Amino acid sequence: MPWPWRRKSRRKMARIAIEGPIAGATRERVLKALHQVEEREFPALLLRIDSPGGTVGDSQEIHAGLLRLRAKGCKVVASFGNISASGGVYVGVAAERIVANPGTITGSIGVILRGNNLSKLLERIGISFETVKSGLYKDILSPDRALSEGERELLQALIDSSYGQFVSAVAEGRGLSESVVRSFADGRVFSGAQAKELGLVDELGDEEDARRLAARLADLDEEKTRPVTFGRPRKGLGVLIPGRALWGELQTALSLELAWGGQPLWLYRP
Repeated sequence: MPWPWRRKSRRKMARIAIEGPIAGATRERVLKALHQVEEREFPALLLRIDSPGGTVGDSQEIHAGLLRLRAKGCKVVASFGNISASGGVYVGVAAERIVANPGTITGSIGVILRGNNLSKLLERIGISFETVKSGLYKDILSPDRALSEGERELLQALIDSSYGQFVSAVAEGRGLSESVVRSFADGRVFSGAQAKELGLVDELGDEEDARRLAARLADLDEEKTRPVTFGRPRKGLGVLIPGRALWGELQTALSLELAWGGQPLWLYRP
């Protein structure tokens, strides 16, 4: 007899939430949750996304995990919350259907890579770097100097390749041609209502509307079927500390500028 947590769940719906920037910890949590949903054979998944996007590879792995789940017969419906932009869109287009609030901030299809040129500041305070490298581009985006033209061309080629992958995924996921996607995939953001006109989302509504749609697609009872949430982020006692939420936001902002500096991002950065 199977253990209770391994029992089949053919008449139930799963739910996974992706909140905040998409990075390694989010990828690990979501992929583990997707495995649990697949293992228990849920017929439907409600994917809640409230994210500005994040790292390219992590977004791609979640996208691939969702496609594998769909290949097993699970109906996946994405619900866009306050914001689902850039990498959030990339993850979302792996769903069979997408529901967004009319005022959801979405879009920002594109790639960004930023470095920090601190050469003038370092010169002013008397700091210089001595660099020994094996190749011409080994210290590309070093903070003590500006980019050379050759380095800029190399990085632009990298960005163009990543952008092409993004456009291709959106076109395939939404049933659009790549030329149509490129016509609006220039980094601009849209409201949920505008995104529906462009074909980026299927319906306007909230998470409850998305739940009902997922139930219909999987032939479940719309009124009685309630989702079982998987992959909740761990919360410690720190959530009780006053100002903890603000501190968390500051840490995230610092991470974006430092930890993610120098790498291509599918991220909405206003």
